[in-house]
Amino acid sequence: MIARGEVFLRALGEDAQRLHPEILTQMQAVVPADRAEGVFAVAGSRFGQLGALALPVVGSQMLVTRFGRDVPFTLSMRAERDALGRPTLDTTREFRFPGSAQRITDRLTTSVVPGLVRNLLGARGRVELIEECSVTDEGALRMQTRRIALRLGGRRFALRGILGISVDLEDGWDEVHGRRTISMRARHPLLGTVLEYRGWYRLIDSEGVPASS
Repeated sequence: MIARGEVFLRALGEDAQRLHPEILTQMQAVVPADRAEGVFAVAGSRFGQLGALALPVVGSQMLVTRFGRDVPFTLSMRAERDALGRPTLDTTREFRFPGSAQRITDRLTTSVVPGLVRNLLGARGRVELIEECSVTDEGALRMQTRRIALRLGGRRFALRGILGISVDLEDGWDEVHGRRTISMRARHPLLGTVLEYRGWYRLIDSEGVPASS
């Protein structure tokens, strides 16, 4: 087994010590799998079913076609090593909109370049993000897209300019309520924000009780 946040700890290197102590402790814990529950104050895409037009290309579990407020969500995470021994983190985000649930999955893998991680989105991993990890002044983990590509038929197509998307994510700590905070925005150069979520979450144990760090 490896630490639940090994992917991020490797990418950040010595900078990991600048993370908020609660976040650092949680990332250093060695657990086979994790679950977290929380609420997004805002979540989804304002483009609605238009996003479904991309499904034949990008595959399932990559897009959210609804938008809502106060949306409960669940995170399911598993930290492992791949065949080459590199730390990986598989995550499924389930957005529980009224009447239906939608999921986004991804796999993070450490990169040979310090500070970077590789993120394969969706059930088929057809969209690849290269993201830079850093620590904010408040001790939050920040991830920003540096490159994006589409993987089809064994080939990789770089997406630049109006074909690209920039993603900015911050995972922080709420001192007052003792819980993690999360904020993500994906922007297109012409369409603006195409996906966003912002809220809080807590790690929980198998019985649904908030887990200790």
